[in-house]
Parts: sequence; C-alpha cells; structure tokens
Amino acid sequence: MNMPFYVSPEQLMKDRADFARKGIARGRSVVVLAYEGGIAFATENPSRALHKISEIYDRIAFAAVGKYNEFENLRVAGVRYADMRGYSYDRSDVTARGLANAYAQTLGTVFITESKPLEVEIVVAEVGAQAADDQIYRLTYDGTVADEHGFVVMGGQAEQLGRRVKEGWRADLSLGEALRLAVAALGSGEGSTPRTIEAAQLEVAVLERDRPRRAFRRLNRQVLADLLAQGDDAPPTDAKPVPEGGPPEPGTPEQPTGEQPTEKQPTEEEPTEPTEKPTGNKPDDGPEASGTSSGTDH
Repeated sequence: MNMPFYVSPEQLMKDRADFARKGIARGRSVVVLAYEGGIAFATENPSRALHKISEIYDRIAFAAVGKYNEFENLRVAGVRYADMRGYSYDRSDVTARGLANAYAQTLGTVFITESKPLEVEIVVAEVGAQAADDQIYRLTYDGTVADEHGFVVMGGQAEQLGRRVKEGWRADLSLGEALRLAVAALGSGEGSTPRTIEAAQLEVAVLERDRPRRAFRRLNRQVLADLLAQGDDAPPTDAKPVPEGGPPEPGTPEQPTGEQPTEKQPTEEEPTEPTEKPTGNKPDDGPEASGTSSGTDH
C-alpha cells in the first residue's frame, strides 16, 4: 500500500497563492479612482466584446483582472444576488458592502477547498450622494477584502502604477483630469519609456453622482478622445496680447505695433521758416542796433 504524498498546509496555501498571483500578473491592470463627480474606471482593453468593467446594479459597478471566464462567472453571480435582494427587500438594500462580503465568501471557499484557486482580482464600487459616501472595495484571490479610499490599482504592475496615481491624485479632480491621470499611469507600466495609449485601446466607464437612478455610464471612443485631448489649463487660441499700458480706451485709434510715430520731417518741397531769429547785435545795422528789439519777427 502506497502512502499518500504529504504536503503541509502552509506549503499548500503558499503554492496556491503563487499560482493565483502569476495568473493575475498576466492580465492588464485596471485603475479605479474617485473624482469630483463620481468614480472612474479605466483599463487597456482593445476587445469590443469582452468587458472587464461592468454594471452590477443602480449605483454599483464591477471591475476585474485575471481569467475572463472566472471573473465573468463572478459578475453574473453578483448581478443575480443584487436583483434578488432588491426584489425581495428594497433597492436601497443592495449595497457594495453586502456584495463584497458575498464575493469574499465565494473566493475564500474556492481558495481553501478547491485544488485550483480563482485567478482573479476584483473591485466593487458604489457611488454615493456625496463624496464621503463613496465605497470602493478590493477583493483578492483568497477572499481578502480591503476598503480603499480615493483610488485603487490592481493587476500585474499594481505597485508601480499605484505610485504613479498617488503622485497626481486629489479629491477635486475633474473627469478629464482623472482619466488623463489613469491613462498616463497605464502607459507607464511597461518599460522605462512611457507610451501613449489611444482611445480605441481603452475601456472606460464612470459612476456619475448626479445621475438620478442608474449611475453607470460607459464612455464611447469619441467622448473619451475628447476628454483625453482637452486641457483644463490651456489658454484660448484666439486670445490677443494686451499692451503694457492696458487696453485702449473706446474711440482711440489703434497704433501700429512697429516703430513709434515720429514728427513729420520737412522735405525739400516744404521749406520751413525758423521760429526764432538769432539774438545779439548785428554789426553796422545803424541806430536800430542799440534798440530794445527782442530779435523776433513782429
């Protein structure tokens, strides 16, 4: 009778964790960050059929990295959980925290009992009526739940991209600024030279705070390209420089910007008469030389 091969529980859990991390590292990263008007999701995904960012319920969204078939099953299970709870109780009873706890139980059970863990890492986010009410939860392959604040980056190069996002993130970012920050972070992930990611290669969605019921909105390529191209601090192109003395008063003719105008110089055709005559006594002028004349024409 052959004795079964023994593996310690610590070594077994370590091997499963290493296996799951290697599978997740092969996937493209996802950046989730809060901005002034809600929560934005961005990832590099050229596929138009397979989505890594999806809607779960009215104000709840889902993003994932790893094996598509595994996190797609989790997404479908989350939609069913939300629909059933909202139908049985009330729509306000469906929260990101409850959904994150349900996902944590599933991921933890599979990691412990199954021979192969799920090679996925997911984010569940809910936008609130105010920025302080926003909720972002990150769940790893073993069912660990982390309550994130402001932003979260997951995927193979999460640590490097997270430092890049941390440098430029602030709570009052506009949507355009948030997306430009996320795309710049995604482009700095591979190699030492940053690369430019076109709008056609991105998958971007937002949870907008001001939308009345369903807050989720997926951005198409044209809208995304416009947001990435515009700069909030760029000066208008039709602005004219203001002269040093300030703008001219109404009715004042504009002066040319070249040399300053000078007084009209006399020409050969326009002789001028001197305005003053030389002073002093003239020799041999007779008795007038000793008068009191001022020397000017009268």
